Amino acid sequence: MRIVCIGGGPAGLYFALLMKKLHPEHSIRVVERNRPYDTFGWGVVFSDATMISMREWDPESAAEIEDAFNHWDDIEVLFKGTRQRTSGHGFVGIGRKKLLNILQKRCEALDVELIFETDVNSDLDYPDADLIIGSDGLNSRIRNHYPEVFKPDMITRPNRYIWLGTNKQYDAFTFDFRRTEHGWFQAHIYKFDDKTSTFIVETTEEAYLAHGLDKMDQDGSIAFCENLFSEVLDGASLMTNARHIRGSAWLNFNRLICGKWSHFNGNSHVVLMGDAAHTAHFAIGSGTKLAIDDAIELTRQFQIHGHDKDKIPAVLETYEEIRRVDVARIQNAARNAMEWFEVVGRRYADTLEPPQFMYSMLTRSQRISHENLRLRDKNWLEGFERWFAEKSGLAVGNDRCLPPMFTPYRLRDVQLVNRIVVSPMAMYSAENGIMNDFHIVHLGSRALGGAGLIFAEMTCVTPDARITPGCLGLWNDEQVAQWKRLVDFVHASSAAKVGIQLGHAGRKGATKLAWEGIDQPLAEGEWPLISASAVPYLKNSQVPKAMDRADMDRVRADFIRSTELAVKTGADWLELHCAHGYLLSSFLSPITNTRDDEYGGSHENRARYPLEIFKAMRAIWPADKPMSVRLSCHDWTDGGNTPEDAAIFARLFKEAGADLIDCSSGQVSKEEKPVYGRLFQTPFSDKIRNEIGIPTIAVGAISEADHANSIIAAGRADLCAVARPHLADPAWSLHEAAKIGLTSIPWPKQYLSGKTQYETNLARAATTAPAK
Repeated sequence: MRIVCIGGGPAGLYFALLMKKLHPEHSIRVVERNRPYDTFGWGVVFSDATMISMREWDPESAAEIEDAFNHWDDIEVLFKGTRQRTSGHGFVGIGRKKLLNILQKRCEALDVELIFETDVNSDLDYPDADLIIGSDGLNSRIRNHYPEVFKPDMITRPNRYIWLGTNKQYDAFTFDFRRTEHGWFQAHIYKFDDKTSTFIVETTEEAYLAHGLDKMDQDGSIAFCENLFSEVLDGASLMTNARHIRGSAWLNFNRLICGKWSHFNGNSHVVLMGDAAHTAHFAIGSGTKLAIDDAIELTRQFQIHGHDKDKIPAVLETYEEIRRVDVARIQNAARNAMEWFEVVGRRYADTLEPPQFMYSMLTRSQRISHENLRLRDKNWLEGFERWFAEKSGLAVGNDRCLPPMFTPYRLRDVQLVNRIVVSPMAMYSAENGIMNDFHIVHLGSRALGGAGLIFAEMTCVTPDARITPGCLGLWNDEQVAQWKRLVDFVHASSAAKVGIQLGHAGRKGATKLAWEGIDQPLAEGEWPLISASAVPYLKNSQVPKAMDRADMDRVRADFIRSTELAVKTGADWLELHCAHGYLLSSFLSPITNTRDDEYGGSHENRARYPLEIFKAMRAIWPADKPMSVRLSCHDWTDGGNTPEDAAIFARLFKEAGADLIDCSSGQVSKEEKPVYGRLFQTPFSDKIRNEIGIPTIAVGAISEADHANSIIAAGRADLCAVARPHLADPAWSLHEAAKIGLTSIPWPKQYLSGKTQYETNLARAATTAPAK
């Protein structure tokens, strides 16, 4: 084949040398706009795993790179007058120029044709090529020549950064966080050769402008950074190699995702690699890794399919299919890390103590979890667990410390034995709103299973507030008696507390039981519906009446009565349901609230009636018991509420006396398009907890102890609500404790023999070699 690589970065050079090494008969050229052995930039970082792949594919260049790179395991954080260090993280740093020089030299040794100082405008400049590699970087002319094909999605991120260097050597990947009168700045620092370290300084746009950095030249910016980071520099100076950039050298990161990576231009197949196809923020140092991995995978596919040019279409199709998955994974992790640094000042640095700030930073990408930290640096993590346990009020001895999810949590005068909550999950099994033996067994077994707080499903304040005829209610004494039966059992048989979630279905009421047709209107026996506005949930749903003041007064009286009855049950916790498109949620969301009176329009107006209900309930609910609010923190549809809106509502409920926000999302509109994934709703909890300053519950795709420990330890939530895993396993909390080797968590005395056998079986399975 005739192959032309346009752009002599890591992707183009590494692909060229691999293909030439494996099939010397290929004619391969690399065309680069810069001079020979010249490049811009300081050091680049990639992981130990990338080096393993490079050793496998080309031991010769890998050996040279390993001789030149700097390897370190430690991360050190300077924050609020402290220095914290942890080990076991496995980074590789090398000068970008040195890396490219090694790859250039290797290409020359393999007879790859290197052409320098040549600016390529288009892939059409090489009509005889069978394959053209668009590896010409973020501003790729090859990609930009076919925007309708590649469909690039480029987003400019808000933070500013400047890429500098220093001759001071650092023996750890160092982060330094400094607060100024206008906001926080952070430095990302790592050594990449025996003389030089990369020194990236980052801040918000607001701080950048407030300090006048937009008006400074590079020398002025360098002087500012040297003064700000004088402690970590310890007398060393900073340098720039971006003199080719006019004015300020502060940049914005551009996140790139392409809809397609390859194209046939009529003569040649064109494929994108590296930054031309995708970018990943420097916060996890993954740009070079992605470029190298692109080159390896494209080469691998030629090895599998064959190196004849008629195989190119199949190769490119499979290459993109495989790489898109891994790139999405890395980009998601990089996005999480990037967003952490974008809000680090107001969300974390201002609020968290140094140990928890360090933990939050280490787990910012969500690729590193609690137990992964234990593998990396057991001593550091156990020290952190000891600190967290002491902050939770535990006396810490020499035995293994309780991990965060099993530490107690106190709100008002109610103390939970641990941080795990059984989510309210509709069972659709009540008659006339009355709890029965099924509910007692269902909820009682979860209490015996070790959770700290047990919620029944949304409990409706009147018969016409129900979602379905099978929903729980709390409007009469018969219902109170059954609720009290549950509460008394849980209190007598376990350490768990009991919560009641009061709500009103609104426009989502009068529907069939879930297994008969979820959200589908009743064929008979329906009741009239009310909502903020006359907007039906489904096209075939009943059109609700837009509530007038008389309706509001009646429903407020219903909530007051149900709260009074909740007090009689002896329950420990009360929650107001303002989420998922039900009645009070319909006031909060602009999708369902189209009113033009004092209950529509602004955030304050839309929250007016839900706040009225909340205040009336809080006045009745005992002052020594907590009261929370469940919010839909994202409507997942155009024109709906976003996390920014949810934060405003959270602040309003906090000011009204709410103790905690239960952070869910969605189910407001059938047009929603949620972005699911592991812990996909936890960022909403993180934002509200740390920006609004109110405790939160995280919920959604939390399925193992590692998830819960990571969330709580990082301060992303105070409690974790677990739903579906509790349906599959009533003793989820006890089993998760055993799985992480925590044998000190008590089981019900009736189950002790099962505890011993369960733990023994886990230990045996862990030591048994897998079958070959």
